[in-house]
Amino acid sequence: MSTKIGMIDYYLPKKTVSNKDIENEFGDWSAEKIEEKTGIRNRHVVQNDETSLDLAFKAATKVLKEYQKEKIDFLLLCTQSPDYFLPTSACILQDKLGLRTDIGALDFNLGCSGFVYGLALAKGLIESKAANSVLLLTAETYTKMIHPKDRANRTIFGDGAAATVIERSEEEQIYQFVLGTDGQGYKNLIVPNGAFRTRFDPHAVEKSDDNGNTRTENNLFMNGPEIFNFTNESVPKVVASIFEKNRTNLESVDYVIFHQANKFMIEYLRKKIKIPASKFYIDMKETGNTVSATIPIALKKCLMQGIIKPGDRVLLVGFGVGYSWGGTIIRI
Repeated sequence: MSTKIGMIDYYLPKKTVSNKDIENEFGDWSAEKIEEKTGIRNRHVVQNDETSLDLAFKAATKVLKEYQKEKIDFLLLCTQSPDYFLPTSACILQDKLGLRTDIGALDFNLGCSGFVYGLALAKGLIESKAANSVLLLTAETYTKMIHPKDRANRTIFGDGAAATVIERSEEEQIYQFVLGTDGQGYKNLIVPNGAFRTRFDPHAVEKSDDNGNTRTENNLFMNGPEIFNFTNESVPKVVASIFEKNRTNLESVDYVIFHQANKFMIEYLRKKIKIPASKFYIDMKETGNTVSATIPIALKKCLMQGIIKPGDRVLLVGFGVGYSWGGTIIRI
């Protein structure tokens, strides 16, 4: 059983927050400095009444204008900001999208590696003959978790969603995967309060770090230096393992798309792994870090701009919260 990516599209909320907006709010960080450090100029942000389910619905609607919804046999939604603890948002989306009722649908909670994991799950469903066509949605609203005074995280994250159809193919176009997990690092990217281990605290105390970023235990916490150390150590090994497992090398890959975390981090990784700049994607200027949606958004942009074309082989690598990582090679 062979698989391929059939269609892909994305949706970004209409509201935006620019570096100039952040500069006006905080004063001591210039818009130019923010872009220089992060590679981000604008980020799309949901309204108060807008959720990851809404974003996923709009991304899926764009794809289903061009793809027969009757073909979809399974719906996967990757999100860490679901509308409800239960029911699963994927079930709600099945109804809202008008998909058949004799299909499978589930959410999975994963962040920056989520798209790669979703491809692996979809490939497994097709190879096991549980489905012929899988709709993979990646949707995130991290900005809802960030404290308004946490300027560091506010400069990085944006909201967005992507929709990808994975379907049966006559020739294999999604190759072997390398997946990994190290839960020892879970505290370095976390929202401590809100679920059942520690409930949301309406009286949570604000605290500020040495850089003046303020948050409570109800908000997103990211230990930037530790996340950088994790990626610096794990991503080169992941890339080497992908090439070994697929019996190929960097020279045989036409293009490389990493999770778009921030410009400094992935440019550092590019140089360390010795990936030529000419075949490496960096463009989060107008979107920011949209977590599980960054890789499919990048893929769609590359296709629209003709950066990658039919027949090209593209290396995909996601990494982040969990800690979790994953990679594969696809053929367009």
